Order: sequence, then structure tokens, then C-alpha cells
Amino acid sequence: MRTQATVTVTSHATSTPRRRRLAVLGAALVLATTAAPAMAATATTTATGTATAADAHGHGHGRDAHRGEVVSVSLLDRIPQATAAQQVHDRGYAGETAVPRYGVDHYRVVYRTVDAQGRPTTASGLLSLPENDRRELPVVAYEHGTMASKGEAPSGVPGEKEAPGVRADSVLFAGAGYATVAPDYLGLGSGPGLHPYGHLPSEVTASVDLLRAARTAVHDQGRRLERGVHVTGFSQGGVAAMGLGRALQQGADPHFTLAGLAPVSGPYDSQHAEAPAGLEKGTLHGKNTNFLFAYWLTAMNRTYHLYKDPSEVFQAPYAATMESLFDGTHDSGQIFAALPDTPQQLFTPHLVDWALHPTGELLRAYQESDTGCTGWHPRIPVRLFAARGDKDVAYENALSCTRSLRAADADVTLTDVGDIEHSPSRRAALPEALAWFRGQGK
Repeated sequence: MRTQATVTVTSHATSTPRRRRLAVLGAALVLATTAAPAMAATATTTATGTATAADAHGHGHGRDAHRGEVVSVSLLDRIPQATAAQQVHDRGYAGETAVPRYGVDHYRVVYRTVDAQGRPTTASGLLSLPENDRRELPVVAYEHGTMASKGEAPSGVPGEKEAPGVRADSVLFAGAGYATVAPDYLGLGSGPGLHPYGHLPSEVTASVDLLRAARTAVHDQGRRLERGVHVTGFSQGGVAAMGLGRALQQGADPHFTLAGLAPVSGPYDSQHAEAPAGLEKGTLHGKNTNFLFAYWLTAMNRTYHLYKDPSEVFQAPYAATMESLFDGTHDSGQIFAALPDTPQQLFTPHLVDWALHPTGELLRAYQESDTGCTGWHPRIPVRLFAARGDKDVAYENALSCTRSLRAADADVTLTDVGDIEHSPSRRAALPEALAWFRGQGK
């Protein structure tokens, strides 16, 4: 069966030759996948001389042969420097470091990857490029925080209104001169199916494969992506950033290497830090704990088969609605309105006890996603950011991650950004992460 790649490029009076070349790249992808899809993975070049994903990244054998192949590239927006500065300001970023130097071009990239079971699928992500003349671009991978609706993802959903502000995180880095990739993750944005929320292995594969696709997408502009990738992310994305950093250092892709790692406010240790804080100690916001843990349970059940009937883990009347609430069509506001105030009202005693003393598949679900900070020795300095006042993600997560990395003799610094809540920790930390990445390049 043929899969046709598409490209959408909006006509613009100030279109540059470089932007027009990206349009040609999209047309070449259409030609390659429509006229000769079987050859697209093995041909040396496209009609414009651009290496295909398979050739560019050394893939060509087995079930992973097409991982990172571009399906489509669509121009979403061109933002002049003044607009970029306003968006960053409106997102809450302040200080000289946060002021963009350049305008930014946003692209939606749809690409081939694998799902949580390792089966071929597609995903989407945002590629944000600075409007400058630099041919070889430094790279930032930005991993976003929790979102329940497909349309809230960085690249959005075609035909739907964009989620306000979410792209400003990418603008912060792209406006500073970095080619910025922000994966939507599986099942969000234009990706099929449901999002396996909190599943670190698939967050990593989706991120690595977007980097590969982005490398292809910029090639025909006469630009290249540097080998070193600076990795950051917030909340859910903090964990994804740790996992991506580990994967890059361990050679997940033959081109990219790990150049910087600065995660923010991630639940790195759900088993020993996050679950006890939310379900036992009550030191986190009850409704937020309900949102995050219910989202995680319903998502992990599809991979680890934690329950046969929702009533095993959710109290009535909520058992009848939880799985439908997290179907990718409801935003966080709609879900919060349907949740009770405390975990004791939402979860069964059996579930609470099991979550605090996990066995079987629940233990495996914890263990396979709580590995970002464990079992490896980063060869570069790591900068962690967290807020001691965070009532969504317990500060103990950052302490646990720091202990694990130091036990592996890593050079790690934990910066406490203050007695502030979860979202303000992102606003405080990301400009510092950007400043640190800039300093590494000097």
C-alpha cells in the first residue's frame, strides 16, 4: 500500500530561496513516495539531490529500516523577530537571554517511527528554524510537558486551532539560533491512536526519529544539523529528556551525539518519589495527582494490562468515564472538571496499596519508565532544574535523580528555582538552560 507524502507551503511575499528549497524537498518526497515507494528507502538521492532518511542515517535492514523517514513537511508559520519576542514574553519568559535574536519558521514534520510495542507507525513533531544565514545549525531537542488533547501538541492538528503558547517554548530556543525539534510523542498531534502517556521507551524512539526526520528536512535548504544535540524538557518532558540524553550517548543514532542535558521538573522516580507524595503523604495537589495518575494508569493499561475493568482501580462513578476522558479529544480543563478533589475519592484502596507497594506488571511499568537517571554515566555535565515548592511533581524526584547520577560518578548540578509551583518552574528554568547551552558552545 502506498503512503503519499505531502507538503504544504504557504505563499509569502518575503519567501527566501532557502524556504523555497524546503518546498522543493516536500515535492520531491511526494514524487519519491508516490512514484516509487519501494525505492524511497534505498535510493541514494531524491530528485533534488537530498539523501533519503535510510541512507542519511545508516538504516536499511530489519523492522527499523524506515524509522525517521519523512512522510510530510508542512509550513505552519513564519514569525518575525518582533512577534517571536512577544510570544516568548507572553509565555512568561523574562530576561535578556529570553529575547529572540531571530524570527522563526515553524514546520510540522510527520515521520515514521515505532509504537510502544515496537510496531511501525507514524508520529508528528515541530521543527522550528531560526531565520538566519547560518548554514550549520546547533540543535536543541525540547520535550514538552503533559497534555491530554491531540491538538495541544507542539505541531497541533491540521485544521484545528493551535494551543496558545505551546510553541513559544520552541521559539525561545529557535529565536536564539538553534534548530529546535519538539516531538508531539506518539498519539498526539497528527499521530494515530492514543498517547502512551509516561512511557519512556516510546518517548525516546519518537524523539530520536524526529531528529532523523529533521535532518532530512533541512538538508535541501543547503543547511545541516550539527551532530551535538542539546536536550531539555519540562515535566513529562523532563523524563523524556533524560531518556533521550541516555539514548544519544549510547549511540541510538550514528549521526547525533549528546552535547548538553538540562531537564526541568520531571517525575524521574514515579515509584519512590511521585506516587508516595501524591497518594500517601498528600503533599501534592489532590486533583492534579488524580489527573496525572489516572492518565498514566489508563495509558499504561494498554501496554502492561494492569486491569481488566476500570472498576478495579477507579471508584464509582468515575470508573465509567476515566478511559473516555483520556481519549485524546478532551483537554485538561474538561478532564479536571470531571475529577474529584482527592485521590481517595478517585482510586480504589486496592489501587492505592498496589501503587505504593507495586508488584507484577505495575512494577514493570514503573521500572521501564523510571530509568532516565539510572544505570548510566553521562559523559557530559548534567544540569537539573526543579522547584522545592512544586505541588504537582515532588521535588524529591529531582533529588532522587541527582543521587542516582552522582552514584554513577556523573557531573550533575541541581538548581532549585525556588518556592514556586510547577508551571512557574518552567518559566524560571528554561532561560537558564538556554544560557547554559550557549555557554557550552563557547
